[in-house]
Amino acid sequence: MSDTVIDKASKPEFYLTEEHHPEGSTMLGFWLYLMSDCLIFAVLFATYAVLGRNYAAGPSPADLFDLPLVAINTSMLLLSSITYGFAMLQMERKEKSATLFWLAITGLFGLAFLGIELFEFGHLIHEGAGPTRSAFLSGFFTLVGTHGLHVTFGIVWLITLMVQVQLRGLIPENRRRLMCLSMFWHFLDVVWIGVFSFVYLMGVLG
Repeated sequence: MSDTVIDKASKPEFYLTEEHHPEGSTMLGFWLYLMSDCLIFAVLFATYAVLGRNYAAGPSPADLFDLPLVAINTSMLLLSSITYGFAMLQMERKEKSATLFWLAITGLFGLAFLGIELFEFGHLIHEGAGPTRSAFLSGFFTLVGTHGLHVTFGIVWLITLMVQVQLRGLIPENRRRLMCLSMFWHFLDVVWIGVFSFVYLMGVLG
């Protein structure tokens, strides 16, 4: 039994390989995940394009959507993307406190976005325009709700990383995780710009 014990001091490279994931494979795996998410949203956009004019004698987008409110909500998410960029700049400078500060601001903007979206959903349901009212509303709630779930997951991930950075600092593993979350967060911004333009703007003005 003693013959099979590996001495860590004599073979440090063995344990280095075992305990740490290569950065390239992590980033590649995350890009593959983002591409699968792109396919999901592409399907949801295509579904909405087919169902978006089927109102079942119910309200249309022009009757329901409050563009000024949606514009404010869009600004919340876009500002969160900017503040995350500031966090990444501070990460590169190895400023732990400043990184955590900008991550916290990003989380607050994300929570504001979710709060406004939940308010909009609640208002629509209160007005009798729930997801079962028409095919248009089913497509709308599914597309926008899926994006909202992604933002919720992003905020949970953000809080988890803030705790890890606070406890362990800006070690390479945390920096890699922050990079992955950065790609995910900016991806959600791009998707929302598509939602705002295709669903809200075209729905009200088209």
